[in-house]
Amino acid sequence: MTLSIRNQLPGTVTAVTAGEAMASVKVRLAGGQDITAAITADAVKELGLAAGSAVKALVKSTEVALATGPVDGISIRNQLAGTVTDVSTGGAMGSVRVTVEGGDLTAAITKDAVEDLGLSAGTSVVALIKATEISLASA
Repeated sequence: MTLSIRNQLPGTVTAVTAGEAMASVKVRLAGGQDITAAITADAVKELGLAAGSAVKALVKSTEVALATGPVDGISIRNQLAGTVTDVSTGGAMGSVRVTVEGGDLTAAITKDAVEDLGLSAGTSVVALIKATEISLASA
């Protein structure tokens, strides 16, 4: 299956906490960083997810926010430190490529945000991703 989602980070499930309808799945990415995905309990069963399962974390570029440092006092728990490797902007939007431990991410953000944050190749950033915006695929 080919997907339009370019942000595909390989990892291994370290824990699954299932509720009645939803589950929290902790994943250790290939680079050693941990993320959490909130998916349905049915999806956990259908994918056969358990500690040790190989997965790919999938995130649409429009669901990746960027900050110039770690953010405290926010409900977003997935904060991946990285370095900007490429920035391209158009009339209204920008595409920012970020290298994180174990892979690359692309963030689609406004041109104004690119300019306000002073993003360019070499800038240290933190990619922010809500757990509900991470999908998992069995690897």
